[in-house]
This record gives sequence, structure tokens and C-alpha cells, in this order.
Amino acid sequence: MRFTTEKRLEDDVVEREFVLDDIPGVLWTSGSQPAPLVLLGHPGGLRAMYPRLLPRAKDCVAHGFAAATIELPGGGDRPRSAAAEEARADLRRAIGAGEPVDEIVDRLVLPLVDKAVPEWQAALDALLAVPGISGPVGFSGGVLAVAIRLAAVEPRIAAALLFAGSYVPRSMFEEARRVTIPLHVLLQWDDEGNDRQLALDVFDAFGSKEKTLHANMGGHTGVPAFEADYANRFFVRHLR
Repeated sequence: MRFTTEKRLEDDVVEREFVLDDIPGVLWTSGSQPAPLVLLGHPGGLRAMYPRLLPRAKDCVAHGFAAATIELPGGGDRPRSAAAEEARADLRRAIGAGEPVDEIVDRLVLPLVDKAVPEWQAALDALLAVPGISGPVGFSGGVLAVAIRLAAVEPRIAAALLFAGSYVPRSMFEEARRVTIPLHVLLQWDDEGNDRQLALDVFDAFGSKEKTLHANMGGHTGVPAFEADYANRFFVRHLR
């Protein structure tokens, strides 16, 4: 991992951009005490997502954590996948026409999960070697299927805040049953681009003894601001 920029933001937050094997990422810390790490997931396009990621990162740092994220395969300036672009277009068309989407979701999501999860694990290796960053580790947000696989295979993830706002291949339900860490799941009830029943079925499949679902009215980007308070308390309870 190579740090490429460093700047100090307000509230004593230090933001450092880095590159890990040609994968761009960002790390936010306070630099005061050793801090548990929260990995911030997102749907891709790190630069475009930055205005939404920054408040989440600042909230993490304010509550005594370090926060970090990386770019997804095919996102931002990373090489595009023609197969993924075709599947994404097919998914939009099928949703609009009310057609079955399971086969298209498999084509779109499973290759992304297979590639993204090892990259998150490599980033975790590198980030935990940075002075001032320690475990336990939390995961927040992101593509739900990626978070499911990561939580199922990565023992260093101790708790996860998940956004049930993306399609999950039904073949991954067995992986969801192997997820046993504490979970806090957010669902936007009127999300026009998501399958509400599928999201509820995924939540039901999780094997965690502690799992909480917060369902709010509104579309995909309408998560109420007060949910940040619940999220912060969740991570304080399980990571500190």
C-alpha cells in the first residue's frame, strides 16, 4: 500500500488517499489513539461517492474509529467489464418490463463478489499494518452481496451495518446463513430499484443471533439522518 496524498480536515480528521495494487482507496483517522477500523462499502465510483462517504467517515472518526474504503472492480477509473455493463443494462430492462431477473442478477453480481472480496481482504491486511489502526473491524454499507461474502469468510469482521438496497443472487442465501456476527440492516421500503421481498428474505436467512432490521419509508437515497445515530451506537457497542 502506497499513500499518495494527505490532508487535515476539520475536527482533526486526517484523510489519506492510497493505492493498493492499482486499487485506489481512502483512509480517515484522528491520529490520537489506536482505533478499531470500519470499512466503508459503496456501490462503486469512489470519486462520485465521495460526498456521501465523507460524512460517514467523519462520523466514524468522531466515535473513535478509523474508516477506510477502496474502489470496486469496474468502478471509477478501474477497467470496465463488458459483461457487467451488458448485465446491468439487461437488469434495468427486465425490471422495467416486470420480467424475471434471477439469471441476470447472477451474471452481474457473482463475478463482482468473486473479485471484490479478495481485494477487501488484501486492503484489510494492509490497513491493519498501519500504525494507530487495530481490530476489531466493522463493515458498513456497500453492495449487499459483497458484504455477505466478506462477513462469511473474513473472521476479522466483528460486526456489520448493511444496506439492503441491491440485488442478492439466490445462490448466496446459503452464505448468508453462515454469517453469525451482529448485524444492523437498513431497508428503504419504497426503493424503486430493489426487490423488497428479496431483501426481507435475505435478512431472514442471516444466521446471526443478533440482527436488527430498520425499515424506513422512502426511496433508495432517502435513508433518514437519524439512522446515523443508531449506526454509531451499534459499532461502539461491538467494536469498542
